[in-house]
Amino acid sequence: MSESVASPPTKPHDLLEAAGLPEGAGIVAAEYDPRLANEDLAPLKKQNWSWYNIFAFWMSDVHSVGGYVTAGSFFALGLAAWQVLLALVVGIVIVFFLANLIAKPSQKAGVPYPVISRSVFGVLGANVPAIIRGLIAVAWYGIQTYLASAALIIVALKLWPSLAPLADVHQHGFAGLSTLGWITYGILWVAQAAVFWTGMNTIRRFIDFAGPAVYVVMLALAIYLLSRAGGFGHINWNLNPSLHLSAGKQWAVFISAIALTVSYFSGPLLNFGDFSRYGKTFTSVRWGNFWGLPVNFLFFSILTVITTAATVPVFGKMITDPVETVGSIDSTFAIILAALTFTVATIGINIVANFVSPAFDFSNVSPKRISWRMGGMIAAVGSVLITPWNLYNSPSTINYTLNTLGAVIGPLFGVLLADFYLVHKQKVFTDDLFTLNPWGKYFYKKGFNPNAIIATAIGAAIGLPIVLVPALGSAVGDYSWFIGCAVGLVAYWVAEKLNPIVAPTLAEAPQSAEIPVVAGLVAE
Repeated sequence: MSESVASPPTKPHDLLEAAGLPEGAGIVAAEYDPRLANEDLAPLKKQNWSWYNIFAFWMSDVHSVGGYVTAGSFFALGLAAWQVLLALVVGIVIVFFLANLIAKPSQKAGVPYPVISRSVFGVLGANVPAIIRGLIAVAWYGIQTYLASAALIIVALKLWPSLAPLADVHQHGFAGLSTLGWITYGILWVAQAAVFWTGMNTIRRFIDFAGPAVYVVMLALAIYLLSRAGGFGHINWNLNPSLHLSAGKQWAVFISAIALTVSYFSGPLLNFGDFSRYGKTFTSVRWGNFWGLPVNFLFFSILTVITTAATVPVFGKMITDPVETVGSIDSTFAIILAALTFTVATIGINIVANFVSPAFDFSNVSPKRISWRMGGMIAAVGSVLITPWNLYNSPSTINYTLNTLGAVIGPLFGVLLADFYLVHKQKVFTDDLFTLNPWGKYFYKKGFNPNAIIATAIGAAIGLPIVLVPALGSAVGDYSWFIGCAVGLVAYWVAEKLNPIVAPTLAEAPQSAEIPVVAGLVAE
């Protein structure tokens, strides 16, 4: 099989005819099997995202109600403010390192996560991680929509106080959500679907705006609370002194908070290839990651710690939910402005992390029948059916959800890294990602790579009991992502060393077999 090296921004498939394709669409080359390719999954004809677009992507991921609540919940663990801040910063540095690793294969090949997964799981086996990740994203899509709808309820009640009875889930509720909750949830559900339906360019412009917008409100909120509290000197930065943690216990909780930070971003991390594929160069992606993760997250964490700590002297209790904090302010204008901004910010993370990615995942299952847009609609409908408001209602539920997520996603992450960096030495045969011919490099055994599937199963089999068994969960449950990732990585690497699954070569193909016109495009 011939090998031609491709390096961004010029690739051999960029020279193919692309007339009539919208910007952001991929090129379905003549030799691509239609059962594996459509314009959404094929290698991009043009990679045009700058470092700022990647930066804005991470801002949209960070600046959300869910991110704020997760960070604020660390105070409930008994940590002082400086420990919470340090745990968030150390955690995000780890995320930054991992984001660079996971970004590279998709950026090189110009394909989304489910397609690059074909290189390790097989052209058909990749549906296993795609479906797993898609279902997780559906759950988070519903949760984030619910969190944003809670902010919208505050706006509605300030403008029309007579709606208050409709906000009572006991008097006017169904399936655990009030009538007003259903209305606001429906409004946001439709709004997000409308933005998604217009395509990736609109999504890019939306996140370019949504991420920075929330900074204005968070700065104003921090300044307002500090002034009401009387300044920094009037704030007790140890918000949970009743726990009286020993020094050793404090460090154990501190390390757990770092692990939970990584777990919170484990979904966007695994999804990141869906967006790094648009990067002009890998250098652009790295710079976007740098400004969007350690730098941006440090500033966001400082504002989160200040506002959470200031709620105690101002409102008489610690409030970790920014929507509740905003709702406690006297000014109607301030409440409406802040709530709407948090709503926009949450829509931003929801679209990039939990709408775009399952759209690719479900499209990957049947590219001929399910387009990217249809895949997104499947995710949107599923997000309502799971009643997400029942999944995300307390700090303990948050931690449990994050740990379970980490236990499942960790092995998928580890297996992909092991394959790309350790087994195939950063090479991707792009055209072979789209062929069902038995001699394709990623056909493995009837389209499946048993080593990858077994390694993932082993990682999940070890990670899930750690979370689900109380005795284990209380001890090491917060490290489920790291354990699952490490086990998946090592298990796959060992399996490939002991029993590598190699597809037949062209020389072994039957004489009557049809040989593709263009074969073996390598991204390295």
